[in-house]
Amino acid sequence: MGRSRYQIHEPQAPHFLTCTVLQWLPLFAQPENARIVLDSLRHLQGEGRIVLYGYVLLENHCHLIAGGDELGKAMASFKSYTAGRIVERLTAIQSPALDLLAFHKARHKTDRRRQVWQEGAHPQLIQGETMMRQKLDYLHNNPVVRGYVDAPIHWRYSSARNYAGLPGLLEVETRW
Repeated sequence: MGRSRYQIHEPQAPHFLTCTVLQWLPLFAQPENARIVLDSLRHLQGEGRIVLYGYVLLENHCHLIAGGDELGKAMASFKSYTAGRIVERLTAIQSPALDLLAFHKARHKTDRRRQVWQEGAHPQLIQGETMMRQKLDYLHNNPVVRGYVDAPIHWRYSSARNYAGLPGLLEVETRW
């Protein structure tokens, strides 16, 4: 199927997005790489490029619920920036993951030596409160289902704490 299947037609409206590391490599098991992702999201929020309604970051992918005037461009910027920073960091520590990112890079990506993210973010328009609650429950319970924590608020890299009235690592819009 073509990439055009996943398009953002109503960017201001919240969308459920998934960004996956190439070959599901566990790059975010390293807190420094996770921090790059969180800092980038924080920066996009600060510039007013995205409104973040929910998120979870696991070792090899993240789910977001976000909206913004040019959400598609913001996500492309996010993935490009974080990929560059992660590759810089992995190069500095001479990580063997660099070889995997080069080996599994898509052939048509001739403008780079390595690829961090799989293509696309598979946006799904949030169509009402029921769907919003379902997607928030899904992303907040992802670490619980994987057996990493017993309760969603125990996962550090998630907006579950925000929705429980506790401070989280990123600010999120909990009123929608």
